[in-house]
Amino acid sequence: MKHRSNFLRARILCAAVFSGAVIFGLCCAFGASGAGSDWRPLFDGSSTNGWKQVGSGEMKFAGKELVTQGGLGLFWYSREKFSNCQIRVVFKLTASNDNSGVFIRMPEPPRDEWDAVNKGYEVQIDNTGSVWHRTGTLYSLTRAQNKVFANIGEWNEMVITLFGPRTRVSVNGVPVTDFTEGDPVPLKYQWYEPDRGPRPVAGYIGLENHGDDARVHFKLVAVRPLK
Repeated sequence: MKHRSNFLRARILCAAVFSGAVIFGLCCAFGASGAGSDWRPLFDGSSTNGWKQVGSGEMKFAGKELVTQGGLGLFWYSREKFSNCQIRVVFKLTASNDNSGVFIRMPEPPRDEWDAVNKGYEVQIDNTGSVWHRTGTLYSLTRAQNKVFANIGEWNEMVITLFGPRTRVSVNGVPVTDFTEGDPVPLKYQWYEPDRGPRPVAGYIGLENHGDDARVHFKLVAVRPLK
């Protein structure tokens, strides 16, 4: 009995070690955000190859990060359109009133920033706006499911899921937007709000530099296909 007991204890210990190793391995592989090796970086701090700027201001590349500078403009990825995928953006605000955004579903290479506004969608980055203008909403088109405050001075994660005509957005793991083409949207009240109307299934993506006083940092833009 003594030998049997020792044998059982040894088996339990081995199983516990193996289980712990598996759990640890899975955590390392996927990380807190569930991101595995299938994520493909479009920007990871190493270069800005494939990116172009339109409009005023610039997206300054410094210290392995992109930092918004100057007036309204768009820094967009020119090499391909994206659909049926997830887009992961890691960003940081430097002040409570910082403003920026991630553009998606732009049908053609944008000639200026207003092409992005009126023909694509802006996924908002802004802690100060109404529930229609909050971080994670489609700017002035969708109402925030949850009111998220992006952390100031810390890195935040936005995940945008494009699946056919459906767009979903989460910020730091909290769902904010779930919109499908044809869902009702409010009327356009201000000239600077986006034109209403359908957007394409596949489109270009980009980052907004909003104004002279905004300093939003980006350290990662990555995509992965939906399976």
